[in-house]
Amino acid sequence: MIKTFKVKLLPNNKQQTRLFQFCGTKRFAYNWALKKQQENYKNGGNFISDSELRKQFTILKQEEEYKWLNTISNNVTKQAIKDCCIAYKNFFHHRADFPKFKSKKKDTPSFYVDTDKIKFTDTHVKLEKISLSTKKNKAKMNFIKLAEKDKIPTDCKYINPHVVYDGVNWYICIGIETEKELKPISLNEGVGIDLGIKYLAICSDGNKYKNVNNTSRVKKLEKKKRRLQRSISIKYERNKEGESYKKTSNIIKSERELRKICNRLSNIRNDYLHKTTTEMIKREPSYIVLEDLNVSGMMKNKHLSKAVQEQKFYEFRKQIEYKASWSNIEVIFADRFYPSSKRCYCCGNIKKNLKLSDRVYVCDKCGIKIDRDFNASLNLKNYYCNLQNNT
Repeated sequence: MIKTFKVKLLPNNKQQTRLFQFCGTKRFAYNWALKKQQENYKNGGNFISDSELRKQFTILKQEEEYKWLNTISNNVTKQAIKDCCIAYKNFFHHRADFPKFKSKKKDTPSFYVDTDKIKFTDTHVKLEKISLSTKKNKAKMNFIKLAEKDKIPTDCKYINPHVVYDGVNWYICIGIETEKELKPISLNEGVGIDLGIKYLAICSDGNKYKNVNNTSRVKKLEKKKRRLQRSISIKYERNKEGESYKKTSNIIKSERELRKICNRLSNIRNDYLHKTTTEMIKREPSYIVLEDLNVSGMMKNKHLSKAVQEQKFYEFRKQIEYKASWSNIEVIFADRFYPSSKRCYCCGNIKKNLKLSDRVYVCDKCGIKIDRDFNASLNLKNYYCNLQNNT
């Protein structure tokens, strides 16, 4: 089993400059490889393998104009060329769209680190060629401080390490191969989970999880974000020259502040999701039943699209799946057209005229009154029992 860790880095100014240079070199190597593949295809040639392209790139580095490439770790450009070739192959096998050239403006700054060259201590990570000097005092530049102590094991095999910049902070993402613990199957009752807008989740055991987007903390940040976006838009209009917009130092400063707020909001939502899903798994139900929601269809509703996006239903599902697999808990997805909200959990009657505005479910047959979402969670729990009886 592979576990992935993402830890924030705390580089100083010189280290940060080098990290941006690594990202720029990775982008240059990817674009160079893609251009070569396109030119070769137009001339009627066969696909160029990544090993052949790397040989050509080594010759390129010997030219005076491209000597600067030798100051960057060789593994960064190797992986960039390999990624380009994989993307090019995927297009011709109809697995993806045609690869695009990476631009400095739109591309997420990131680069690959060789598994043999990376080294972790309790507080630092060592990366190759951050410092070009071999002197002891200068070679310390290769060690970048980690924001969390003892987070990543120091004596294990690392998989696919990447350094990523999200517009505000630098992170190192790394996979670690671990043995899966075979936990005994839980004998507790299963649980049905209904996802919604008013509440993030309502469980059949009575637990409710609030919508974090309705808290004062998030609302204040959202208000600040809207004001800042409006301010930036006005500044762009004031500095417009003809048909083009001019970016001033004040706009750059405001955009940096906006990225920080967006980053903060994203962190709050992700943190809440992790805490919620972990709490659900810790109760150790024997099984979990979720709806197979049509999120892309829900996003087409202009009145609900923003609320649906902020709830991060897919991220919730993904976290439940992998955390449940660690604890040996079965996860079942109810059919997309299963009427969990319209069906009465007590008598099984289906209320076809139920509206979205009806928050209390009143059964026409048995007369039971129950919260709409709680009724849906109980039906999802029963879905597993019906599935077992039918098989």
